[in-house]
Amino acid sequence: MSKRILLTNDDGVYAAGIRAAYRSVSDLGDVTVSAPAQQQSGVGRSISIFEPLRITRTTIDGIEVHAIGGTPTDSVILGIFTIMKGLPDLILSGFNIGENISTDTITTSGTIGAALEGASYGVPAIAASLQVTEEGLKFDDLRDFQHDFDVGVKFVNGVAKKVLKNGLPENVDLLNINIPHFVEKDTEVEITRLARKFFQTDVEERRDPRGRPYYWIAGDLIHTAEEGTDVHAIEKGHISVTPISLDATSPIELSEIEHLM
Repeated sequence: MSKRILLTNDDGVYAAGIRAAYRSVSDLGDVTVSAPAQQQSGVGRSISIFEPLRITRTTIDGIEVHAIGGTPTDSVILGIFTIMKGLPDLILSGFNIGENISTDTITTSGTIGAALEGASYGVPAIAASLQVTEEGLKFDDLRDFQHDFDVGVKFVNGVAKKVLKNGLPENVDLLNINIPHFVEKDTEVEITRLARKFFQTDVEERRDPRGRPYYWIAGDLIHTAEEGTDVHAIEKGHISVTPISLDATSPIELSEIEHLM
């Protein structure tokens, strides 16, 4: 029986990255594409509960897709329960244009949020993201984003093939893959942990024409991190693969916090 794969992203169903992701799994089974109709970066695992959702079926570069009028998580839910009408054997979220590394992005990335939604039903999940050289590239029109995805496609294909065959290790719900912008066939692969921070958050205050203040959340990237972390690996130009668990319970002896009760 052919394997069933659900493909999604947060850059939108028309983005170049999802077409590359399709290439990475199209030979591994029957692929269903269910992704946001519009750019949904930074929405994390948010879900639409105050408005109805619509599905638009269309074809992009010969690929049949389902454009969802909602978030990446909405796309996974509708993909599983309405379009596929059953659990897939694998969910792939990506390729995101922009790296998703550190604890900063694990809770804010729509790419990862979608993968975690699938993982919550016991589906092995992979999130794949591509480092960009300029932050502004993340917010451009990504339909015609120009990049040679070949190495990333082949790497994700190899990982997905093994996950479909063997599943994920115990206590691993998601593999978070980040690929450096300049990547070659012999690029080193590191199994990493999440760095604590990737963004040095700042807030810019500005004034509108009436003199009232408004604010932009901004900040610079942090380019230094401990060895063994995803940020450190990407800064060295290595492919980073971080195992993620849905269980965010702190790994301590629970008696250690009894004094706080």
